[in-house]
This record gives sequence, C-alpha cells and structure tokens, in this order.
Amino acid sequence: MDPAAGKNSTGNSALQLWLAYPGDLAEPAIEEACAALLDDAERTRAARFRFDRHRREYLATHALARVALSHAHPLPPHAWSFSANQYGKPSPIPGPPRTGLGPWGGVPQCGLRFNQSNSVELAVCLLALSDSIGGVAADVGVDVEPIARAEEIVPLAARVFSAAERAQLDALPAAARPDRALSLWTLKEAYIKARGMGLSLPLQEISFLFDEPKATRLEVAPGIGDDPSRWRFCQFDHAGHRIALAVESAAAGSVEIFEARPPLSPPARLAWDPPAWF
Repeated sequence: MDPAAGKNSTGNSALQLWLAYPGDLAEPAIEEACAALLDDAERTRAARFRFDRHRREYLATHALARVALSHAHPLPPHAWSFSANQYGKPSPIPGPPRTGLGPWGGVPQCGLRFNQSNSVELAVCLLALSDSIGGVAADVGVDVEPIARAEEIVPLAARVFSAAERAQLDALPAAARPDRALSLWTLKEAYIKARGMGLSLPLQEISFLFDEPKATRLEVAPGIGDDPSRWRFCQFDHAGHRIALAVESAAAGSVEIFEARPPLSPPARLAWDPPAWF
C-alpha cells in the first residue's frame, strides 16, 4: 500500500469511526439535547416511534452523525442539512459532489462523506475526510449487527446469499454457520451502502468468499456494474456487535475510533488494534 494511502492532507487518518450508545439517552435531558440538534423533519420522524428504545436509537444515530461531521468541519452540529440520492443515501450539505459545484451553487464544499448504521444498543457513523489530491472523500459504508442475531440470519441464506456463499456456508460445521452468516450479512450491507444503492443491488449476485480463515474476497456478477478491486473491507466485534466497514481502496488505511458517551459529550479516542483490510 502507498504510505500516503488512508491519510488526509493534514496527515491524520482519513477515516473515523464514531460510536454512541442509545441507552445513554434514557436520561430525558440527554434525549432532549440530542433531539434539539435535529431538523424539524427528523424530530417529526423520531416522534412517530412507538417504543422508547427505537426513538432513542434514531436520535442517537442522527445526533452522532452531526457531531462527527462537526468534529471534522467548522459547522456546528445543528447547522448541518442533508440531501439524499435516488436510493436514499444521505450526503451533507455542503456536500462533496464529484464534479462542479453541484446543486448548491457557490456554497463551499466540505469534502466529507459518511455512512451510519444502528442497533438498539449501538449507533455507528463512518466518516471519510477529504484526500490530499481531489479534495473529495472516499465513498464509505458501514453496518452493525448484534452478534446475538447471528442465528436468525442463517434461515435467510437462500434469499440473501449467493450460490457460492451458500456452498461455503453449508460446508461449515453447523455450529460455525451463524458466525459466518453474520459476517456475510454485515459485509454485504456495508458494500451496498458504500455503493449508495442499497437493496436495489441484488444481494444474490454479490459474493464474499472465504478462501481461507484470513483470506476473504469480493466477487460480483457482471450486472452489478462494479470492479471489486475498487473496494477494501474490514470487520471486527465491539460491545456485542459485529461491525463491517467498506471503503474505496485508496482510503483503506488507519481508522481512528471515537466514542461519544452520551452523543453530545466530548469524544474519547479509543486505542485499538485494527483488523487487516481485504
């Protein structure tokens, strides 16, 4: 790998993974403070959740994204607004269009991209800072799933895994299949989110193949319209969850992890031993 890969123009890591815990919003003052950062549409959506845990999950996730963006750009968390592509993937405004000024005219571009994922107990936001060449951050995707859900994914194999993935899954001892299914699910989710196309991409035409215990590769059918070498992936467990990251290859360097407890508190940078990219 190029020694400069994965670094932004300031020499800091070009990737940041932010963590927050929806349970921290059980204190009403913290929940209210997170809600105050959101725009009217987000607050309206949060109010529609029937159960407190789901409302807190939503609020923690969206507040965390704003806090992460403001950590990298001098715009206060409440001031961010977002556009969405035709598949619903959000971009910050000012956003990072690949060419020209984009639909926001002369508004300065922030050069950031992000993706978020959440469960009832953990919210994550993967942030890509701009590179030193084009001033535009890499496309990224992230997924988080509770490890306890692994058993639930195995019965879905015929619907969401490719034939090659199912063959490898079936060849495993029964006790090892839930863990593999969880890895496949989170990797596929991170990939389709990085592509910005979500479930419009047919999951059965995307394969993550485990050739050896530590050798995994992506294969896609011609109709997917992508070059697997464009992407790098990593995967690890944290706080009872499996987290998968997908980033464009040039950005696959070091990742800083920040934990915000609660989401609006000054973040703590976590020391960790990151897994290898593949």
